[in-house]
Amino acid sequence: MAGNTSTPGASVVSRALAVLSAFDEDHRSLSLTRLARRARLPVPTTYRIASELVDGGALTRRTSGEYVIGRRLWDIGLLAPVQTGLRQTASPFLTDLHAATRATVHLAIRDRAQVLYLERISGNASVPVVSTVGSRLPLHSTGVGKVLFAYAPTNIQEEALASLARVTPYTVTSAAQMRRQLDRVRRDGYATTSEEMTLGACSAAVPIRAADGETVVAALGVVVADLRRDRARLVTALQVAAQGIGRSLRAPHRRSRVD
Repeated sequence: MAGNTSTPGASVVSRALAVLSAFDEDHRSLSLTRLARRARLPVPTTYRIASELVDGGALTRRTSGEYVIGRRLWDIGLLAPVQTGLRQTASPFLTDLHAATRATVHLAIRDRAQVLYLERISGNASVPVVSTVGSRLPLHSTGVGKVLFAYAPTNIQEEALASLARVTPYTVTSAAQMRRQLDRVRRDGYATTSEEMTLGACSAAVPIRAADGETVVAALGVVVADLRRDRARLVTALQVAAQGIGRSLRAPHRRSRVD
């Protein structure tokens, strides 16, 4: 359950964070009762905090009475140095990549054992894509996720390998098979998926490296209907774009924006 405090004497800030933390990918809209339960707070306390958050724009209350995350919270989140600097630096490269491939383009980072999508440029409308900016998806069933999975710390890898949930009939759920795929990602420098997140959609992705030239800070990917014919071309385009982003991140005038 989300939320982190019902302890007597907990601060107002910790209780407000508990309310906000009650929302996640699977709980985007919550009634007051469910919000209180997930935040582990009394209903009157939850109502008071939620009302103040609504007044401040951090939450929105729908006509149905349910609460959702407000636009102001998302706007503030975009100010995080890594996300802001990375998105701004990557933007022209994403645009060029989209123009060259006509595919859906993704920029993503890892948030513990999930992929967090920072940017998306939509491609062919006939190819189903479930990601949205700000959404989180599993590491093991997405192209950008497999890249971030391959370079994640050991404890994160073990956590993710212990919960390889099936999303489609083609999702890899064997830890041994996934380990082999992650080895291949590190060896070949790119990852692919074939209908593992969404039927009718395949993806390819590559790492973006930080100022040291080694640490992987993000992943760049494309989603297409089929990789069999254009895999080499797409991977090359991705690698060129990722190298450009990496060089820009390593440039002296960029460092203060991503440190």
